Amino acid sequence: MRRLILNMKIAFRSLGSFKVRTALAMLGAFLGTFSLIVVSNLSESLAKKTQLEISKLGDNLLIVRSGVVRRLPGAGTNLIGEATTLTLDDAKAIQQNSLYVRDVSPSGNKLFPVRYGGVILSSVLVMGVTPNYTDVRNFRVNVGSFITDDDNYNLAKVAVIGKKVADKLFGNADPLGKNILIFRVPCQIIGVLEEKGVDISGMDQDNLIFIPLNTYLRAFVNKSYINNISVKIQDDKSSTAAKNEITNILRIRHKITGAKKDDFTVIDLKDVVALSTQAMDMIRILGRVAAVISFIIGGLGILSIMVLIVNERRTEIGIRRAVGSRRRDILSQFLMESSVISWCGGTAGLFLSIVASAIIFSIADLPMVISLKGLVITFMATIMIGVMAGIYPAKKAVQIQPVSIIRA
Repeated sequence: MRRLILNMKIAFRSLGSFKVRTALAMLGAFLGTFSLIVVSNLSESLAKKTQLEISKLGDNLLIVRSGVVRRLPGAGTNLIGEATTLTLDDAKAIQQNSLYVRDVSPSGNKLFPVRYGGVILSSVLVMGVTPNYTDVRNFRVNVGSFITDDDNYNLAKVAVIGKKVADKLFGNADPLGKNILIFRVPCQIIGVLEEKGVDISGMDQDNLIFIPLNTYLRAFVNKSYINNISVKIQDDKSSTAAKNEITNILRIRHKITGAKKDDFTVIDLKDVVALSTQAMDMIRILGRVAAVISFIIGGLGILSIMVLIVNERRTEIGIRRAVGSRRRDILSQFLMESSVISWCGGTAGLFLSIVASAIIFSIADLPMVISLKGLVITFMATIMIGVMAGIYPAKKAVQIQPVSIIRA
């Protein structure tokens, strides 16, 4: 232990003699550590945010859309062809005939102008839904109540509004019991939803109005077909089987045979997540490449300064060897010095990367995540770089012969 403390003191005293060069050598380890930890934290934070966004849509959820939907990287989901063949009976068939389905909630939606007094909202997404929509899609009522089976059966003109709609129309006033005009239909507000924010598809879930599905179909659009069927499956593992089963059920009901294209699309949220994951993987790879390059540059910087230190301390090394220092003492001394350079740079990078991560998370409104795996990997990489960069200078130091120094 005493020998270790003595070697540490010698290491710090030696490196202190080359302040500028030592600082430059530390810079590479600092940048490598900084970039690797920030990228690890950012990657895990984005992954967590994606999971949170998915939970806003609903757990173990498949969405059946009428028409053809295409998913493009960076472009989300786009409806490129609409159909009028998806019906309430389709939703019932899925519920009754699929082994993997727990619950089904059909819905329709359309943009309508909304007015209360002198306040007019020109375009609000109005959704006709069934009472179980809150369970399937993880919506919760903050004030009041949600649509009931009686409301849906009796074509009640009632509405549950999102937080932003409530703020725009009523400000700080209580909206419950008030009547708003949706298009030309007066509806009484029975509830206000909890704030949810924007989901992974880009839809603002606080700028919505829910009304009973039957009311929507009869009084608002006068149609018998729907836009969506939200399907809650048994568990995440059965999503592929459930998707295939639902596709087969609807193809039979819609009399689609052979190579004919479907007039509907079954969207598995895992496919949407896969696109986000691809982008995150690219960020992660680029960050790790930058970190590796920084570590290599840092290692070369440590190597160069250690070679310089060995050359300038030849007399000291020779004298130490002459008075009885062992080769392994010299070897461990210079390996410790190179490790100290790397460790100091890495420690500075670690603390500053956590601060930078916190700032990024705050500005970008991302969940705060510190990657323990990233910290461990970075610490090990920092120590490894220091040891590897010190091997050659240490070997060069132990090859110095006391006789040659005395003769000089």
